[in-house]
Amino acid sequence: MTPVTPPSQTSARFGLAGRDAWTVVLCWITVLLEGYDLVVLGAIIPTLLKTHHLGMTAADATTIATLSLVGVAIGAVCVGPLADRLGRRHLLMGSVVLFSLFTVLVPLADSVAMFAVLRLIAGVGLGACMPVSLTMMAEHMPAHRRARASTLTMTGYHTGAVITSLLALQVTDNWEILFYVLGIAGFVVAVVQWFRLPESEAFVRARQSTGSDRVPFTELLKPAYLRAGIGIWVASFMGLLLVYGLNTWLPKLMNDAGYPVPTAVTQLLVLNVGGVVGLIIGGFVADRRGIKGTTLGWFAVSVVMLACLSVKMGSDILLDLVVFLTGVFVFSAQVLVYAYVTNFYPASVRSTALGSASGIGRIGSIVGPSITGALVTAGIGHPRGFYFFAAVAVLGFLAVLTLPRQTQSLRTQAVEAVA
Repeated sequence: MTPVTPPSQTSARFGLAGRDAWTVVLCWITVLLEGYDLVVLGAIIPTLLKTHHLGMTAADATTIATLSLVGVAIGAVCVGPLADRLGRRHLLMGSVVLFSLFTVLVPLADSVAMFAVLRLIAGVGLGACMPVSLTMMAEHMPAHRRARASTLTMTGYHTGAVITSLLALQVTDNWEILFYVLGIAGFVVAVVQWFRLPESEAFVRARQSTGSDRVPFTELLKPAYLRAGIGIWVASFMGLLLVYGLNTWLPKLMNDAGYPVPTAVTQLLVLNVGGVVGLIIGGFVADRRGIKGTTLGWFAVSVVMLACLSVKMGSDILLDLVVFLTGVFVFSAQVLVYAYVTNFYPASVRSTALGSASGIGRIGSIVGPSITGALVTAGIGHPRGFYFFAAVAVLGFLAVLTLPRQTQSLRTQAVEAVA
Protein backbone atom coordinates (compact mmCIF):
# COMPACT_ATOMS: atom_id res chain seq x y z
CA MET A 1 0.00 0.00 0.00
CA THR A 2 1.28 3.46 -0.85
CA PRO A 3 2.18 5.27 2.38
CA VAL A 4 0.03 8.29 3.19
CA THR A 5 1.72 11.35 4.62
CA PRO A 6 0.70 11.60 8.30
CA PRO A 7 -1.23 14.76 9.11
CA SER A 8 1.41 15.86 11.62
CA GLN A 9 4.08 15.78 8.91
CA THR A 10 1.73 17.53 6.50
CA SER A 11 1.12 20.39 8.94
CA ALA A 12 4.85 20.73 9.57
CA ARG A 13 5.52 20.84 5.82
CA PHE A 14 3.15 23.78 5.44
CA GLY A 15 4.70 25.61 8.37
CA LEU A 16 1.66 25.21 10.60
CA ALA A 17 1.82 24.98 14.36
CA GLY A 18 -0.44 25.13 17.38
CA ARG A 19 -4.06 25.91 16.53
CA ASP A 20 -3.64 25.42 12.78
CA ALA A 21 -1.82 22.10 13.26
CA TRP A 22 -4.68 20.78 15.39
CA THR A 23 -7.14 21.82 12.68
CA VAL A 24 -5.19 19.89 10.05
CA VAL A 25 -4.97 16.75 12.20
CA LEU A 26 -8.58 16.75 13.41
CA CYS A 27 -10.12 17.51 10.02
CA TRP A 28 -8.01 14.76 8.41
CA ILE A 29 -9.12 12.25 11.05
CA THR A 30 -12.77 13.28 10.64
CA VAL A 31 -12.58 12.58 6.90
CA LEU A 32 -10.86 9.27 7.74
CA LEU A 33 -13.91 8.32 9.84
CA GLU A 34 -16.18 9.06 6.88
CA GLY A 35 -14.07 6.89 4.60
CA TYR A 36 -14.28 4.12 7.19
CA ASP A 37 -18.05 4.40 7.50
CA LEU A 38 -18.91 4.55 3.83
CA VAL A 39 -17.08 1.27 3.21
CA VAL A 40 -18.19 -0.58 6.34
CA LEU A 41 -21.67 -1.50 5.09
CA GLY A 42 -20.35 -2.99 1.87
CA ALA A 43 -17.82 -4.98 3.88
CA ILE A 44 -20.46 -6.63 6.08
CA ILE A 45 -23.36 -7.14 3.65
CA PRO A 46 -22.12 -10.62 2.61
CA THR A 47 -22.04 -11.66 6.29
CA LEU A 48 -25.47 -10.17 7.03
CA LEU A 49 -26.99 -12.06 4.11
CA LYS A 50 -25.17 -15.30 4.87
CA THR A 51 -26.34 -15.30 8.50
CA HIS A 52 -29.80 -13.93 7.61
CA HIS A 53 -29.38 -11.25 10.28
CA LEU A 54 -32.85 -9.94 11.20
CA GLY A 55 -34.10 -11.90 8.19
CA MET A 56 -32.31 -9.48 5.88
CA THR A 57 -32.57 -10.07 2.13
CA ALA A 58 -30.52 -8.69 -0.76
CA ALA A 59 -33.32 -6.20 -1.46
CA ASP A 60 -33.23 -5.07 2.19
CA ALA A 61 -29.46 -4.57 2.01
CA THR A 62 -29.85 -2.48 -1.15
CA THR A 63 -32.48 -0.32 0.56
CA ILE A 64 -30.26 0.19 3.61
CA ALA A 65 -27.27 1.13 1.44
CA THR A 66 -29.39 3.59 -0.54
CA LEU A 67 -30.87 5.21 2.58
CA SER A 68 -27.38 5.60 4.02
CA LEU A 69 -26.36 7.61 0.96
CA VAL A 70 -29.61 9.59 1.05
CA GLY A 71 -28.79 10.56 4.64
CA VAL A 72 -25.31 11.63 3.61
CA ALA A 73 -26.76 13.81 0.85
CA ILE A 74 -29.23 15.44 3.26
CA GLY A 75 -26.49 16.16 5.78
CA ALA A 76 -24.18 17.63 3.16
CA VAL A 77 -26.83 20.02 1.80
CA CYS A 78 -28.16 21.14 5.18
CA VAL A 79 -24.87 21.69 7.00
CA GLY A 80 -23.54 24.43 4.71
CA PRO A 81 -25.96 27.25 5.62
CA LEU A 82 -25.80 26.20 9.28
CA ALA A 83 -22.00 26.26 9.32
CA ASP A 84 -21.97 29.69 7.68
CA ARG A 85 -24.46 30.89 10.29
CA LEU A 86 -23.39 29.14 13.52
CA GLY A 87 -19.72 28.47 12.86
CA ARG A 88 -17.61 25.58 11.58
CA ARG A 89 -16.38 24.29 14.93
CA HIS A 90 -19.71 23.55 16.61
CA LEU A 91 -21.28 22.09 13.47
CA LEU A 92 -18.35 19.72 12.95
CA MET A 93 -18.41 18.50 16.53
CA GLY A 94 -22.18 18.08 16.48
CA SER A 95 -22.02 16.13 13.23
CA VAL A 96 -19.35 13.78 14.59
CA VAL A 97 -21.37 13.13 17.75
CA LEU A 98 -24.58 12.50 15.74
CA PHE A 99 -23.10 9.87 13.43
CA SER A 100 -21.07 8.29 16.27
CA LEU A 101 -24.15 7.85 18.46
CA PHE A 102 -26.31 6.26 15.79
CA THR A 103 -23.42 4.14 14.53
CA VAL A 104 -22.97 2.58 17.98
CA LEU A 105 -26.71 1.82 18.03
CA VAL A 106 -26.71 -0.02 14.66
CA PRO A 107 -25.71 -3.46 16.08
CA LEU A 108 -28.57 -3.13 18.61
CA ALA A 109 -31.28 -2.76 15.93
CA ASP A 110 -34.06 -5.32 16.40
CA SER A 111 -35.50 -5.13 12.88
CA VAL A 112 -34.44 -4.37 9.34
CA ALA A 113 -36.50 -1.17 9.43
CA MET A 114 -34.72 0.02 12.58
CA PHE A 115 -31.35 -0.89 11.04
CA ALA A 116 -32.21 1.26 8.01
CA VAL A 117 -33.42 4.22 10.12
CA LEU A 118 -30.26 4.20 12.22
CA ARG A 119 -28.10 4.16 9.10
CA LEU A 120 -30.17 7.00 7.59
CA ILE A 121 -29.70 9.24 10.65
CA ALA A 122 -26.02 8.33 10.98
CA GLY A 123 -25.68 9.26 7.31
CA VAL A 124 -27.04 12.75 8.00
CA GLY A 125 -24.29 13.36 10.56
CA LEU A 126 -21.71 11.75 8.32
CA GLY A 127 -22.63 13.83 5.28
CA ALA A 128 -22.11 17.03 7.25
CA CYS A 129 -18.55 16.15 8.26
CA MET A 130 -16.72 16.30 4.95
CA PRO A 131 -17.90 19.75 3.72
CA VAL A 132 -17.14 21.38 7.06
CA SER A 133 -13.76 19.63 7.34
CA LEU A 134 -12.77 20.75 3.85
CA THR A 135 -13.93 24.30 4.58
CA MET A 136 -11.95 24.51 7.83
CA MET A 137 -8.83 23.05 6.23
CA ALA A 138 -9.04 25.57 3.39
CA GLU A 139 -9.54 28.48 5.77
CA HIS A 140 -6.56 27.49 7.90
CA MET A 141 -4.27 27.30 4.86
CA PRO A 142 -2.80 30.21 2.86
CA ALA A 143 -5.05 30.96 -0.12
CA HIS A 144 -2.44 29.78 -2.63
CA ARG A 145 -2.38 26.33 -0.99
CA ARG A 146 -6.10 25.61 -0.83
CA ALA A 147 -6.05 22.98 -3.56
CA ARG A 148 -3.51 21.02 -1.55
CA ALA A 149 -5.63 21.54 1.57
CA SER A 150 -8.58 19.82 -0.13
CA THR A 151 -6.68 16.97 -1.76
CA LEU A 152 -4.50 16.13 1.24
CA THR A 153 -7.56 16.16 3.51
CA MET A 154 -9.24 13.66 1.21
CA THR A 155 -6.35 11.19 1.54
CA GLY A 156 -7.93 10.53 4.93
CA TYR A 157 -11.01 9.20 3.16
CA HIS A 158 -9.09 6.49 1.31
CA THR A 159 -7.03 5.70 4.41
CA GLY A 160 -10.27 5.07 6.31
CA ALA A 161 -11.53 2.82 3.52
CA VAL A 162 -8.34 0.75 3.65
CA ILE A 163 -8.56 0.45 7.46
CA THR A 164 -12.13 -0.84 7.20
CA SER A 165 -11.16 -3.41 4.59
CA LEU A 166 -8.25 -4.71 6.65
CA LEU A 167 -10.23 -4.77 9.91
CA ALA A 168 -13.17 -6.54 8.23
CA LEU A 169 -10.84 -9.36 7.22
CA GLN A 170 -9.89 -9.85 10.87
CA VAL A 171 -13.33 -9.78 12.54
CA THR A 172 -15.11 -11.99 9.94
CA ASP A 173 -18.55 -12.85 11.38
CA ASN A 174 -18.24 -10.48 14.36
CA TRP A 175 -19.31 -7.53 12.22
CA GLU A 176 -20.67 -5.58 15.20
CA ILE A 177 -17.08 -4.77 16.21
CA LEU A 178 -16.69 -2.60 13.11
CA PHE A 179 -19.52 -0.30 14.23
CA TYR A 180 -18.44 -0.17 17.86
CA VAL A 181 -14.88 0.77 16.85
CA LEU A 182 -16.15 3.54 14.56
CA GLY A 183 -18.63 4.94 17.09
CA ILE A 184 -16.18 4.99 19.99
CA ALA A 185 -13.46 6.51 17.80
CA GLY A 186 -15.91 9.21 16.76
CA PHE A 187 -16.73 10.10 20.38
CA VAL A 188 -13.02 10.33 21.20
CA VAL A 189 -12.44 12.62 18.21
CA ALA A 190 -15.37 14.84 19.27
CA VAL A 191 -13.90 15.23 22.78
CA VAL A 192 -10.51 16.20 21.36
CA GLN A 193 -12.23 18.65 18.99
CA TRP A 194 -13.96 20.29 21.94
CA PHE A 195 -10.65 21.08 23.61
CA ARG A 196 -8.35 21.57 20.63
CA LEU A 197 -10.28 22.59 17.51
CA PRO A 198 -10.36 26.37 17.03
CA GLU A 199 -13.05 28.25 15.16
CA SER A 200 -12.16 29.39 11.68
CA GLU A 201 -10.76 32.92 11.79
CA ALA A 202 -12.06 33.53 8.27
CA PHE A 203 -15.59 32.75 9.51
CA VAL A 204 -15.19 35.09 12.47
CA ARG A 205 -13.97 37.91 10.22
CA ALA A 206 -16.81 37.30 7.76
CA ARG A 207 -19.35 37.42 10.60
CA GLN A 208 -17.92 40.68 11.90
CA SER A 209 -17.81 42.30 8.47
CA THR A 210 -21.34 41.36 7.43
CA GLY A 211 -22.94 41.77 10.85
CA SER A 212 -25.44 39.04 9.95
CA ASP A 213 -25.84 35.42 10.98
CA ARG A 214 -28.17 34.41 8.17
CA VAL A 215 -26.71 32.87 5.01
CA PRO A 216 -29.57 31.53 2.86
CA PHE A 217 -28.99 29.01 0.09
CA THR A 218 -30.50 31.54 -2.34
CA GLU A 219 -27.27 33.53 -1.93
CA LEU A 220 -25.71 31.02 -4.33
CA LEU A 221 -28.35 31.83 -6.95
CA LYS A 222 -27.29 35.46 -7.26
CA PRO A 223 -25.68 36.49 -10.58
CA ALA A 224 -22.20 36.63 -9.07
CA TYR A 225 -22.31 32.95 -8.18
CA LEU A 226 -24.95 31.31 -10.40
CA ARG A 227 -22.74 30.43 -13.37
CA ALA A 228 -20.09 28.91 -11.14
CA GLY A 229 -22.73 27.12 -9.06
CA ILE A 230 -24.32 25.31 -12.01
CA GLY A 231 -20.94 24.17 -13.33
CA ILE A 232 -19.83 23.03 -9.89
CA TRP A 233 -23.04 21.09 -9.22
CA VAL A 234 -22.88 19.25 -12.54
CA ALA A 235 -19.15 18.51 -12.19
CA SER A 236 -19.60 17.28 -8.61
CA PHE A 237 -22.53 15.06 -9.66
CA MET A 238 -20.49 13.51 -12.46
CA GLY A 239 -17.37 13.17 -10.31
CA LEU A 240 -19.05 11.31 -7.46
CA LEU A 241 -20.99 9.18 -9.94
CA LEU A 242 -17.62 7.97 -11.25
CA VAL A 243 -16.08 7.47 -7.80
CA TYR A 244 -18.95 5.40 -6.42
CA GLY A 245 -19.73 3.62 -9.68
CA LEU A 246 -16.15 2.41 -10.04
CA ASN A 247 -15.71 1.50 -6.37
CA THR A 248 -18.94 -0.49 -6.43
CA TRP A 249 -18.70 -2.32 -9.75
CA LEU A 250 -15.07 -2.38 -10.93
CA PRO A 251 -14.38 -5.98 -9.75
CA LYS A 252 -17.57 -7.24 -11.42
CA LEU A 253 -16.86 -5.37 -14.66
CA MET A 254 -13.33 -6.77 -14.71
CA ASN A 255 -14.64 -10.27 -14.10
CA ASP A 256 -17.22 -9.88 -16.89
CA ALA A 257 -14.36 -8.86 -19.18
CA GLY A 258 -12.78 -12.26 -18.62
CA TYR A 259 -10.25 -11.48 -15.91
CA PRO A 260 -10.10 -14.05 -13.07
CA VAL A 261 -11.75 -13.08 -9.77
CA PRO A 262 -8.46 -12.49 -7.83
CA THR A 263 -7.24 -10.15 -10.57
CA ALA A 264 -10.59 -8.34 -10.68
CA VAL A 265 -10.67 -7.79 -6.90
CA THR A 266 -7.04 -6.66 -6.83
CA GLN A 267 -7.91 -3.89 -9.28
CA LEU A 268 -10.06 -2.22 -6.61
CA LEU A 269 -7.01 -1.88 -4.37
CA VAL A 270 -4.90 -0.63 -7.29
CA LEU A 271 -7.62 1.91 -8.12
CA ASN A 272 -7.68 3.34 -4.59
CA VAL A 273 -3.90 3.43 -4.26
CA GLY A 274 -3.92 5.45 -7.46
CA GLY A 275 -6.55 7.68 -5.87
CA VAL A 276 -4.27 8.53 -2.93
CA VAL A 277 -1.34 9.29 -5.24
CA GLY A 278 -3.58 11.41 -7.47
CA LEU A 279 -4.87 13.45 -4.53
CA ILE A 280 -1.34 14.32 -3.43
CA ILE A 281 -0.13 15.18 -6.94
CA GLY A 282 -3.31 16.95 -8.04
CA GLY A 283 -3.29 19.46 -5.20
CA PHE A 284 0.30 20.52 -5.80
CA VAL A 285 -0.24 20.87 -9.56
CA ALA A 286 -3.46 22.85 -9.10
CA ASP A 287 -1.89 25.31 -6.68
CA ARG A 288 0.92 25.99 -9.14
CA ARG A 289 -0.90 25.81 -12.49
CA GLY A 290 -4.42 26.88 -11.55
CA ILE A 291 -7.33 24.83 -10.24
CA LYS A 292 -9.64 25.13 -13.25
CA GLY A 293 -7.01 24.17 -15.83
CA THR A 294 -5.77 21.26 -13.72
CA THR A 295 -9.31 19.96 -13.17
CA LEU A 296 -9.96 20.12 -16.92
CA GLY A 297 -6.79 18.13 -17.57
CA TRP A 298 -7.68 15.57 -14.93
CA PHE A 299 -11.16 14.97 -16.36
CA ALA A 300 -9.73 14.76 -19.90
CA VAL A 301 -7.21 12.08 -18.93
CA SER A 302 -10.00 10.27 -17.03
CA VAL A 303 -11.97 10.00 -20.28
CA VAL A 304 -9.02 8.33 -22.00
CA MET A 305 -8.28 5.93 -19.13
CA LEU A 306 -11.92 4.85 -18.76
CA ALA A 307 -12.20 4.25 -22.50
CA CYS A 308 -9.02 2.14 -22.38
CA LEU A 309 -10.57 -0.09 -19.69
CA SER A 310 -13.26 -1.14 -22.19
CA VAL A 311 -10.52 -3.01 -24.10
CA LYS A 312 -9.46 -6.46 -22.85
CA MET A 313 -5.74 -6.37 -22.05
CA GLY A 314 -3.48 -9.39 -22.30
CA SER A 315 -0.85 -8.01 -19.92
CA ASP A 316 -1.48 -7.81 -16.17
CA ILE A 317 1.17 -5.09 -15.89
CA LEU A 318 -0.57 -2.96 -18.51
CA LEU A 319 -3.93 -3.53 -16.83
CA ASP A 320 -2.54 -2.51 -13.43
CA LEU A 321 -1.04 0.63 -14.96
CA VAL A 322 -4.28 1.71 -16.65
CA VAL A 323 -6.37 1.05 -13.52
CA PHE A 324 -3.79 2.87 -11.37
CA LEU A 325 -3.87 5.92 -13.66
CA THR A 326 -7.67 5.78 -13.67
CA GLY A 327 -7.59 6.09 -9.87
CA VAL A 328 -5.01 8.88 -10.06
CA PHE A 329 -7.12 11.09 -12.31
CA VAL A 330 -10.76 10.15 -11.61
CA PHE A 331 -10.69 10.41 -7.82
CA SER A 332 -8.67 13.62 -7.63
CA ALA A 333 -10.69 15.31 -10.41
CA GLN A 334 -13.72 15.11 -8.13
CA VAL A 335 -11.84 16.62 -5.17
CA LEU A 336 -10.36 19.40 -7.31
CA VAL A 337 -13.95 20.54 -7.88
CA TYR A 338 -14.20 21.03 -4.10
CA ALA A 339 -10.87 22.88 -4.18
CA TYR A 340 -12.32 25.26 -6.77
CA VAL A 341 -15.26 25.94 -4.43
CA THR A 342 -13.04 26.77 -1.44
CA ASN A 343 -10.97 29.11 -3.59
CA PHE A 344 -13.78 30.82 -5.52
CA TYR A 345 -16.33 31.65 -2.81
CA PRO A 346 -15.78 34.13 0.05
CA ALA A 347 -15.84 32.87 3.64
CA SER A 348 -19.38 34.17 4.21
CA VAL A 349 -20.88 31.59 1.82
CA ARG A 350 -18.02 29.10 1.44
CA SER A 351 -19.47 26.34 3.60
CA THR A 352 -22.91 26.74 2.03
CA ALA A 353 -21.38 26.42 -1.44
CA LEU A 354 -19.29 23.41 -0.49
CA GLY A 355 -22.25 21.72 1.20
CA SER A 356 -24.42 22.20 -1.88
CA ALA A 357 -21.68 20.79 -4.14
CA SER A 358 -21.23 17.78 -1.88
CA GLY A 359 -24.97 17.20 -1.46
CA ILE A 360 -25.79 17.33 -5.17
CA GLY A 361 -22.73 15.21 -5.86
CA ARG A 362 -24.08 12.59 -3.46
CA ILE A 363 -27.06 12.17 -5.76
CA GLY A 364 -24.53 11.08 -8.38
CA SER A 365 -23.12 8.60 -5.87
CA ILE A 366 -26.55 6.94 -5.81
CA VAL A 367 -27.20 7.16 -9.55
CA GLY A 368 -23.81 5.78 -10.61
CA PRO A 369 -24.00 2.37 -8.94
CA SER A 370 -27.67 2.05 -9.93
CA ILE A 371 -27.11 2.61 -13.66
CA THR A 372 -23.98 0.45 -13.73
CA GLY A 373 -25.83 -2.27 -11.84
CA ALA A 374 -28.59 -2.17 -14.44
CA LEU A 375 -26.01 -2.61 -17.21
CA VAL A 376 -24.46 -5.56 -15.36
CA THR A 377 -27.88 -7.14 -14.80
CA ALA A 378 -28.61 -6.79 -18.51
CA GLY A 379 -25.37 -8.62 -19.29
CA ILE A 380 -23.72 -5.63 -21.00
CA GLY A 381 -21.61 -4.33 -18.10
CA HIS A 382 -18.45 -4.79 -20.12
CA PRO A 383 -17.65 -2.87 -22.23
CA ARG A 384 -20.68 -0.58 -22.04
CA GLY A 385 -20.16 0.17 -18.37
CA PHE A 386 -16.84 1.80 -19.23
CA TYR A 387 -18.39 3.59 -22.21
CA PHE A 388 -20.91 5.01 -19.77
CA PHE A 389 -18.18 6.11 -17.34
CA ALA A 390 -16.18 7.72 -20.15
CA ALA A 391 -19.26 9.68 -21.27
CA VAL A 392 -19.82 10.85 -17.69
CA ALA A 393 -16.21 12.07 -17.51
CA VAL A 394 -16.81 14.03 -20.75
CA LEU A 395 -19.81 15.73 -19.12
CA GLY A 396 -17.66 16.51 -16.07
CA PHE A 397 -15.05 18.09 -18.37
CA LEU A 398 -17.68 20.23 -20.09
CA ALA A 399 -19.11 21.35 -16.74
CA VAL A 400 -15.69 22.49 -15.52
CA LEU A 401 -15.14 24.25 -18.85
CA THR A 402 -18.10 26.54 -18.07
CA LEU A 403 -16.63 27.67 -14.75
CA PRO A 404 -15.44 31.27 -14.65
CA ARG A 405 -11.76 31.97 -14.34
CA GLN A 406 -11.11 32.65 -10.69
CA THR A 407 -11.37 36.42 -10.66
CA GLN A 408 -13.83 36.11 -7.79
CA SER A 409 -11.29 34.10 -5.81
CA LEU A 410 -8.64 36.79 -6.32
CA ARG A 411 -10.96 39.38 -4.79
CA THR A 412 -11.80 36.96 -2.00
CA GLN A 413 -8.15 36.29 -1.22
CA ALA A 414 -7.39 40.01 -1.16
CA VAL A 415 -10.25 40.73 1.26
CA GLU A 416 -9.30 37.85 3.56
CA ALA A 417 -5.62 38.86 3.50
CA VAL A 418 -6.43 42.47 4.45
CA ALA A 419 -8.84 41.32 7.16
